Amino acid sequence: MAKQKKIEPLTGEELLTKVKELENLSKDEKAKECGYYTVTKNGVERVNMMKFLNALIDAEGIQLDGTPSLNGRGGRSASYRISVQSNGNLLIGSAYTKQMNLKPGDEFVITLGKKHIRLKQVDAEEMEDVEATA
Repeated sequence: MAKQKKIEPLTGEELLTKVKELENLSKDEKAKECGYYTVTKNGVERVNMMKFLNALIDAEGIQLDGTPSLNGRGGRSASYRISVQSNGNLLIGSAYTKQMNLKPGDEFVITLGKKHIRLKQVDAEEMEDVEATA
């Protein structure tokens, strides 16, 4: 059996142009035409759809990986959900305070609703007004 020459998969602008030319074909046919397939020992062609789709994403310049945190370390990302701790406290956490550029000593007015707690950041002048009316 003669060995077929390996086709180099298209990338970047070439890939985008070829996909636009092949707009009437199915995804599998597009991937194959762009070189995203392998031939098994039995001569069966297998389309590598994941590599094809990843190459398209890269060619479009879409960034799917999250940007590293400010301190360059991993860790959990902010989920915008918190639970009351066993001691009754609500801990907001540094992910949120960093995102809002809060500093030690920043003050907030707490407003309670039926099913919500609203925190409104106040500056020094606003805090004096709030204390004067209380």
